[in-house]
Amino acid sequence: MIMSIRVGSNDVAKARAFYDATFTALGGEPTALPAGAPMGMYRLPGGPVFLVGGAADGAPATFANGGTILLIAQDEAAVDAWHAAGLANGGGDEGAPGHRERPNRYGAYLRDPDGNKFGCYVGNIFG
Repeated sequence: MIMSIRVGSNDVAKARAFYDATFTALGGEPTALPAGAPMGMYRLPGGPVFLVGGAADGAPATFANGGTILLIAQDEAAVDAWHAAGLANGGGDEGAPGHRERPNRYGAYLRDPDGNKFGCYVGNIFG
C-alpha cells in the first residue's frame, strides 16, 4: 500500500496552481496549508497523499526519466476535465484524451510545469 507520492518542483506556487486545478477536476482537493507554504498536499478519494515541493536537499528538482504517475478518474468527462485543467495551468500535453491500446480504456497524459509525467484513466488499467 502506498502512503504518499512526492514530486519535486522549482516553482511551488506555479506547481500548486497546476495541482489545485487537476486534482479538483478529479474530485480531490488541496489540503489547507498556510499561504506561502513550501509544498502542496492533495488527496483523491481513497488514494494516497500526493505532495509537491522543493527538493529536500536544496538542489534543483528534476523529473523522473521514465517515471509516470497514473491517476484514476470516474469517467471520460473527468479525464477530459483533468487534461484541460492541466493545460490551462501550465502543463504540457503528452497524449490527448482518447481510447488507448487496451479495449475500453480511456485516458490522457500531461507533464506538470516541472516536467513530471502523469496519466489519467477511467478505472484501474491494471485490474
